[in-house]
Amino acid sequence: MFEQGAKLAEQFGAENVYDYSLGNPYAEPPAEVIESLRKHILSGEEGLHKYMNNAGYPEVRQKIADLLQKESDVQLTSNNVVMTVGAAGGLNVVLKSLLNPGEEVIVFAPYFVEYNSYADNSGGKTVVVPPDTTNFEPDLAAFEKSINSKTKAIIINNPNNPTGVIYKEETLKKINAIITEKEKALSISIYTISDEPYNKIVYDNAKVPNILSIFKNAIIVNSFSKSLGLAGERIGYIAASSNIDDVDTLINALTFCNRTLGFVNAPGLFQKVVADALEAKVDVSGYEKRRNFLYENLTRIGFQCVKPEGAFYLFPKALIDDDVEFVNRAMKYNLLLVPGSGFGCPGYFRMSYCVKFDIIERSIPAFEKLMEEFK
Repeated sequence: MFEQGAKLAEQFGAENVYDYSLGNPYAEPPAEVIESLRKHILSGEEGLHKYMNNAGYPEVRQKIADLLQKESDVQLTSNNVVMTVGAAGGLNVVLKSLLNPGEEVIVFAPYFVEYNSYADNSGGKTVVVPPDTTNFEPDLAAFEKSINSKTKAIIINNPNNPTGVIYKEETLKKINAIITEKEKALSISIYTISDEPYNKIVYDNAKVPNILSIFKNAIIVNSFSKSLGLAGERIGYIAASSNIDDVDTLINALTFCNRTLGFVNAPGLFQKVVADALEAKVDVSGYEKRRNFLYENLTRIGFQCVKPEGAFYLFPKALIDDDVEFVNRAMKYNLLLVPGSGFGCPGYFRMSYCVKFDIIERSIPAFEKLMEEFK
């Protein structure tokens, strides 16, 4: 898609190419991040750029534990938290710590496609549960059937990439009830991994349910890429619930894998920076403006789409069953879109609205022409 975009930009001019393909956050870090970065760089603090414990600075981990404890009813300390190289690094560390060869990780379509690689990296495999496409919540009957003796974990991405849907607390409680029943029937433990990089990018006063309050074997994987606009700095964390049996052994495994997978430790300077800005976030109003404009105009034109509650994506239905063919034909109008097949959900396409607003405005006639082609 990068190459296609470059070719179109060279041919028609970058301002005439409507690239909705990449979820690269456009919002700049908030003032708290800039102030903290300046403070630490100029502090002359001895050892600022040296190695630390592979789990990260204890005082940073404690601040994260305190915040998560405040948001849930679960007691946490610094020992429950491991700092990571972003959420992608965190997910690899978690799966390496949990999976034995051949064990399975359940994912809910549409899902971030790299989950497949992360599971494969650790000798596991993903099992895909289809959605209810009326609202893009999980098909719970299909989820129940997907659990077997090889099931080790599920991954929940909330808010979801690519739909922007926030799974409701009621839905998560039903998922937990199914897990609890299956754990007893199969004499296994199933871990719920919540991938939460978009949990502060929400609209209309929506709330993202706290999984620590719902699931016993809960593991949060989060990053500051979206919430603080720090995607290029690769800083995140893992938080494991104190309710997990033998949680100390799990934390030791997470710390060990953080080192042996080659991450060693999360970036030291940015551990300290995010600790100063835990309750800050980027200005979401720009994302919300883009969401509203695109949703209103695309549905007016005739596209079918669930209105996103969070993240910065739209996931409309393609105008033909073959979403790959549809996306290829959209390029005729300089529209760069991503096929839903890549997210385990054929027949749809993803749009990232991390795009300049004037480009979004200029793209609407292109969508109108695209709609006309398929009428």
